[in-house]
Formats: sequence, C-alpha cells, structure tokens
Amino acid sequence: MAKSIAPLMAVLMLALAGCVSLPTIVPDLAPRRGAAVQLQGARGPLSAEQSKAILDRLASSGRDTDIFARHLALEEAIVGSPLTTGNHVQLLQDGPATYRAMLSAIRDARDHINMETYILDDDDVGQHFAQALIDKQRQGVQVNLIRDSVGTIGTPAAFFQQLTENGVRVLEFNPLNPLVTRKDWELNQRDHRKLLIVDGRTAFLGGINISSVYSGSSTGKHSRPRPDGSLAWRDTDLQLQGPVVAEFQKLFLATWESQKGDPLAGRNYFPRLENVGREVVRAIGSSPDEPFSLIYATLLSAIGSAETSVYLTNAYFVPDPQLLAALEAAAGRGVDVKLILPSQTDSWLVFHAGRRYYGQLLRAGVKIYERRGAILHSKTALIDGVWSTVGSTNLDWRSFLHNYELNAVVLGAEFGGQVQAMFKKDLAESDAIVLEEWERRALHLRLQEWFARAWEYWL
Repeated sequence: MAKSIAPLMAVLMLALAGCVSLPTIVPDLAPRRGAAVQLQGARGPLSAEQSKAILDRLASSGRDTDIFARHLALEEAIVGSPLTTGNHVQLLQDGPATYRAMLSAIRDARDHINMETYILDDDDVGQHFAQALIDKQRQGVQVNLIRDSVGTIGTPAAFFQQLTENGVRVLEFNPLNPLVTRKDWELNQRDHRKLLIVDGRTAFLGGINISSVYSGSSTGKHSRPRPDGSLAWRDTDLQLQGPVVAEFQKLFLATWESQKGDPLAGRNYFPRLENVGREVVRAIGSSPDEPFSLIYATLLSAIGSAETSVYLTNAYFVPDPQLLAALEAAAGRGVDVKLILPSQTDSWLVFHAGRRYYGQLLRAGVKIYERRGAILHSKTALIDGVWSTVGSTNLDWRSFLHNYELNAVVLGAEFGGQVQAMFKKDLAESDAIVLEEWERRALHLRLQEWFARAWEYWL
C-alpha cells in the first residue's frame, strides 16, 4: 500500500472476498537441533566445512556469537529458500538515490529486464521509467513488467498500451475486471512487491514504488520537499548482486506463471553468477496461497529470540495479537524495543487503527517514535544487530494475509551496523510518544482510533 485509491469502493469490494485468519505460529518453528546450516554460493551448495568457515567469520564479527547462531538456526528452520553467500548488498535510503541506481542499471541492461511493482504512476517519474524501458526494448533487451491492478488503478490504460506497442510484455496482476482475468478471480489478493531484476545479475527491492511522491529528498540535512511543496516520502530499498539474485528471479518467474502470462521470450534469465561480496542473504517471498506468511513467521521468531534489541521502522502498523505479544514479551525480558512509525500518512484509517495500540505497547515498555518531516514508507527491521530485513512487507493484516510480498534478510553484524546507523538517523528526526501525554490525548483522536479499529482487518 502506498496511497489510498477510492477507499470506500475498495472496502466494499474487498468485503465480498471473505475472511481468513492469521495462523497461530506454534513452537514447531523452533530450530532443528543438530542440523548443520549449509550455505549456497555461486556454484551451488557449499561443503559443510566451507559453510562453517563463513558462518564463523560472521559470528565473530558480532558482539555475541550465541546471538548470531540462534538467529541463523531460526532462519534455517522456517524458510525454505537457500541461505546464499557471496553477495554484495547496497542500502538505498531515499527515492532519488534509488531511482538513479535503478535507471543506471536499466541503461546498462544487455539481455532482459524483469520488473514487478504495485504502483506505476503516469507522472514525471513514471514517464521517465517508461521511456527507459521502451528504449531498452527497442535495443533488443526484453522487458517484462508485472503491475498490480489495484495499485495502478489510477494509471491510464494508454500508459501501458504505449509500453505494449513497443514490445514490452505487460501483465496485469489479478485484474479488477473479471472479464479479462486469466485465472480464478482473486480480487482481495494483491501484488505488493517492488522488484527490478536486470540481466539476472542485479536486483532491487524494498518499499519504493514508481511515483513522483519520491521526487524529494527525505534524509538528514539534504531533506527537501517535493517540487509541489508537499512532504517527501522516506523509504528504503536494497540493490543486490550475487547468487541471491537467482532466488528473486525465481520468484518473479513463478508470479508470471501463476498469473498465466503469455510465454516469455527466451532469454538468459539465470546467467552464471559470481561471488561478488561477503554478505549472507536469503530471499523471502510470501503469498496468500501459502499456509502462512514466511515473512510473518520469520519476523515473529526473530523477535521471540531477541536478546538485546528490536528496532522496527514501518509505514503501516496495525499489529495482530501475536505480533503485539511478541513485542511486549521482548520488552518484558529487557530487550530494547523501539518502533519508528509515521507522524503523517497517506492512509487515515491505517494511521489511526495502529495508534489504538500505542497505550498497550507503551505500558509494556515498548518505545514508540513518530517520524516527522516526511511521509514514512520504509519497512525495515534490525534485531540484535545481526538480523536485518528490508522489503515490501508492512506490519498489518493485509501484508500478512492478503498480499504477495517480498523481503531480503541479511545476516551479520557488518550490514546490521549500516541498518543501525540508518535507524539512528531516523530516530534523530522522530518525536517520542510519552505514555503520560498519550493518555491525555483529545477525545476526537480516540474516536478516530475506535472507528479505524473496526476496519483494521481490511487495511
């Protein structure tokens, strides 16, 4: 979710799709005892000795080797995708910086470009990307685009027609119009992923859609509003190279197939990949077709195992009972739990539904801050300084139940230090929510929270 589009219509239509519940995550997700963790590199699975050497290096760079080992074991127990080594990961902390990196990669493409996005607006940024994609298609680079039907509901059909007429393969995810769907009509399931893969070698993912709302800078002393004077959006992406890119490519191709898109042109979607860095990364994709969200289960388990710190930054915070319990329990056992949430938002209902839980969390010892001076849209987490994730997943029911989401989990203290520095910068530009002051908030705010609470399942 990145902006509200015809909210009343959406609520009424989604209500027709029926309700499901978040599964109870039970202790069978505990780590497997005695099983050696095996890493995967550019040439396939590493030997037990090679894997152990890399993991020992990562553990020794942290403050507590037991903490790293515990998070590593939990990752291995819950998620089926391989834990890959030899990756390079770059943290992108702003819209303009992310767009520069993405457009540079697109310009350098030689074989194919696979792009998946929730929102692709017909504005200056969207037109810039569209032209870049068309230019590459004309040069013989195959461009494949998945766009969500709800997320792009405000984008004129002519925008996508122009892409199609120039050879770009455009696939509409779960069309709102049942007459044009290629599979069972699944109105409530949305593709909230943001993914760009260039030549099967470079991947971008995170929370950033293709829209001019990101045209202003939102970080530190360089912060500036958008050209129209409105607040810039604060978001986070990753640029990745190395063996993990193949895992994101598999997820893109699986989505194309599940949506029954036309057969893709033959390209080298899985080139021979080299080890290009030292980061250990896992790709995690979640969909409503699975028994439970892998991202949700992984995050709950990581919080449940936290020993020193849980730092979450998230745009849309409407926690379910299990997430609430995990945060409260962590604070109760002395873990430093900090949440950075928006002070202003594009979704009135989500904003007030989440605020309803502030008092409960503050009383449990969770520290809450609201980011000022920008529209916060980041979705990041850092736990114990060694477990980091960046992606598209919000901390709300929609992300965990109804959306296709995508995250990268990076293990190790080196990258964790970068995420912590980013968190510290956002913290400096945030205001603390104090329990005594919060409990004296105005009646109209309480009424807004009460009203929004009734809709939280659909938000």
